[in-house]
Order: sequence, then C-alpha cells, then structure tokens
Amino acid sequence: MKVIKKAVFPVAGLGTRFLPATKASPKEMLPIVDKPLIQYAAEEAVAAGMDVLIFITGRHKRSIPDHFDKAYELEKELEAHGNQDGLDIVHNILPPHVSCIYIRQVETLGLGHAVLCARPVVGDEPFAVFLADDLIKSRDHSCLAQMVKIYNQYYSSVLGVERVPYESVDKYGIVASMPVTERLSRISTIVEKPAVGTAPSNLAVVGRYILTPRIFGLLEKTGQGAGGEIQLTDAIAKLLEEEPVFAYEFDGKRFDCGSKLGYLKATVEYALVHPELKQAFAQYLDDITKQF
Repeated sequence: MKVIKKAVFPVAGLGTRFLPATKASPKEMLPIVDKPLIQYAAEEAVAAGMDVLIFITGRHKRSIPDHFDKAYELEKELEAHGNQDGLDIVHNILPPHVSCIYIRQVETLGLGHAVLCARPVVGDEPFAVFLADDLIKSRDHSCLAQMVKIYNQYYSSVLGVERVPYESVDKYGIVASMPVTERLSRISTIVEKPAVGTAPSNLAVVGRYILTPRIFGLLEKTGQGAGGEIQLTDAIAKLLEEEPVFAYEFDGKRFDCGSKLGYLKATVEYALVHPELKQAFAQYLDDITKQF
C-alpha cells in the first residue's frame, strides 16, 4: 500500500467574512500570534510525514508562495544587523526536503473542484486535504498524524470529525456511522449542510481529510450541489458505495478561524502558550477582564 506523502491545501477562496482585512491579503495569511494560518497547516502536514505540499491558489494569493519562498532581501537585512534569531525563523519555515507546488484554480467552483485541480500532481496515490482555517491544537500527536495512523491500519479514506450542536449542523457536512472503536466509525451516510432537524447525526466533518485516489474519478462526475458548487461531500457520498470511508473523532481542540470569534479564541489560546508571551499576556488578560 502506498504511503501518504502529498497534502492538498485549497486556498483560492476570497475570505469575505474577514473583509476588509482580506481585500488584498488571503485569509490563510492571517496570523495567529506570529505565524500565519497556512504555516500552521503546512507544519502539521510535514509533522505527519508529508513532503509534497500542493496549494490550489487564485490570482490574489501571491503572498502564500512568497511566504514559503526564499526572501533574499530580508535575509541580507537580517544578516547585516546580526539578527540570527530572525534568520533562523525565516530559514526554518519549512524543512529543505519539502517541495511546494502551486496550481491556479481559474474559477472558484467549490471545494470538490479545488481538490480535483490537484489530480495531475497527486496521481494514483492517497493524499491529505487541509482546510487551513480549521486550526486544530493537539496535546501529543497532531490531528493529521492521528489520521495517518488510522489510514495505515485500514488503507481507506478517513475524515476528521467532531460533535457540533444540533442547531449548527447546517454549516457542515454531517455523517451517520457505525462504531468501530472508541473514536473511529465507518460512515454509512454523508450529507452536505442538512437543514436543522433533518441531519442524520451531529457528527460534523471538519478541515482534515485523507482520501484515496478514486475520489478524482468521482469528482469528475459530480455536478453542482449545495451553494451551486462542486461539493467534495457529494463525491465522498459516491465513494461510500465503492469502498469503506471512516470517520475519526480526533484528539484535539478545533478553532474555526474562518469566523471572527473562532479566530480571536485561537489567538488568545495560542498566545497563552507562546514561550515569549504567555506570562505577560496572561497577566494582561487578568488585568483587562477586571475592567469589564
């Protein structure tokens, strides 16, 4: 069985919920403390064994490849001022063995279409899909590393899932499944953004997927679904008819950084564990909350 070495990052969306901040800068470049969301996602992929990162971009996303590229002028400036700490940071954004590939999604036709754009690079291999605005903080092993372990047991597609309030099911792809272990279940049904009161469960798919290459052929045949877009969920529903697909309730805390409140929560919690800031920031929060 093939090892998962490639990760796909659909980053062509417009990020309209964060306007005007995202008018000229991608939402994936919004920083959580001192690191952009896309870097957290890339680091999680690399830590899980990926060494080919495939970014599905749009014409307004130049800052993403720039972020992962070498910055000669910046490095010369840091060297001139003897700023070794700064040099170490920019040199270590990604390990040298990791390759970045950028594919332009000419039209933003949905998540399913974005994943299909990666087919020429992924080929006939299993691969991971990351939604960078789902930031997942884990205690030991990252969410994707946990999912890779599951894949290596079953050699089948695995979706990262979590329980959400029933009144929020219309914001997610929702699965019905049969338990396999405490955190793992085999999916029997998947529905994209069901109306409240009609969902098969409250088990929601979040921004981590491991998929077999069969998904590409199914995406080619998938028409427009919810929101008039080509939905990855619809292709996964077809995949269920051909091979097992598992849902994994990961160990970790997810921050929905596609929403302003989720983004602020992530910023606070990551700042509280930041080695340079945690003590001073905790004291600041203690002081400021007494004023309200």
